Amino acid sequence: QVQLVESGGGLVQAGGSLRLSCAASGRTFSLYVMGWFRQAPGKEREFVVAISGSGGRTYYADSVKGRFTVSRDNAKNTVHLQMNSLKPEDTAVYYCAVSRFLGSALRIRTDDYHYWGQGTQVTVSS
Repeated sequence: QVQLVESGGGLVQAGGSLRLSCAASGRTFSLYVMGWFRQAPGKEREFVVAISGSGGRTYYADSVKGRFTVSRDNAKNTVHLQMNSLKPEDTAVYYCAVSRFLGSALRIRTDDYHYWGQGTQVTVSS
């Protein structure tokens, strides 16, 4: 059984920063691509970023490219999302997830992930 626990969300003013963390247990963590997604009220869950098992490859949504940075520490089974220059439109619940598939393909569809955390709220005020 895989468990994911996100933390680090909160309320921040536009232009500010937050660092999200996702702690994973129950699986050989380094074998799997990890993803971050977000869901704003009334909207579908959307892809934010994916990171390969080794951490050497990443893929960002255009909306966050240049502002967000993902990293992982396989020794600690954690993934981090550093969010800078936050905008009100970044307001959402942020989720981390584990890819269904072994391998290094950086997937962006929610259906390609099958273990999800409970989410952490990020609110950016204008």
